[in-house]
Amino acid sequence: MALEGLSSYYEYILETGDTRTADMPFIKSPKYVVGAVFLYLLMVIFGPRIMEKRQPFQLRNVLIGYNFFSVIFSVWMMWEFFAGSFLNPNFNILCQDIDQTDTSPITMRLVNVHYWYFFSKVIEFLDTLFFVLRKKNKQISFLHVYHHGSMLILQWSLVKYVPGGVSYFGPMLNCFIHTLMYAYYMLSAFGPHMQKYLWWKKYLTRMQMIQFVMIFVYVLGALYLDCKYWDNFLILHATYLMSLLFLFAQFYVSSYLEKKNQQKTKSS
Repeated sequence: MALEGLSSYYEYILETGDTRTADMPFIKSPKYVVGAVFLYLLMVIFGPRIMEKRQPFQLRNVLIGYNFFSVIFSVWMMWEFFAGSFLNPNFNILCQDIDQTDTSPITMRLVNVHYWYFFSKVIEFLDTLFFVLRKKNKQISFLHVYHHGSMLILQWSLVKYVPGGVSYFGPMLNCFIHTLMYAYYMLSAFGPHMQKYLWWKKYLTRMQMIQFVMIFVYVLGALYLDCKYWDNFLILHATYLMSLLFLFAQFYVSSYLEKKNQQKTKSS
């Protein structure tokens, strides 16, 4: 009975979704994202074990190139989200509903960039791979793994069922944060001599938390305004944002506030 239920639900997923994204690669069926997350978790579990007795890879040029690409890609996506929403005179930036029959160029521009934003979450798995190859295992925290794996699944569900509409706001803000974040990683990859210019690292975490609060407020506003948007996705999104805010706040406290207090204690 359980297998029959799962089979029926899988068929239901295949048959439902936004018609404008149904034929986009990896969207129609959930097996691709589930498989990608499964392989990602295998890398997280077994990667450090494989590297345990090996020398860490020196990936300076690869990291510089990867982070430079990520900056450019993030800037482009941010602009596309902005152009498809704020520059669309018919777009309600606070309460835009989903209309599957709207295939106008400006609307499809927003739908398409949301797909590329989803696909960028696959590319970002390389963040973890580089940590594994460089034996930076402390960086592979629960927050890191949870964030990377869950974002892929969330963005897949949004592209499949509710691309565009009020879905644009979170990705647009996140692309701005990622532009700064990957710029930081790119500069740090040049070597220790760049550290004196990277004093703003802790502010990135603050900005990420502010981003979550802004998106959370936006989602609550969309729920309040009853935007003909799937309420279940808005509630899911709000719950997910609270989990990220909690985890990032924990990271900020342990990485900056507690260390700062320890340094004060030692110096006193």
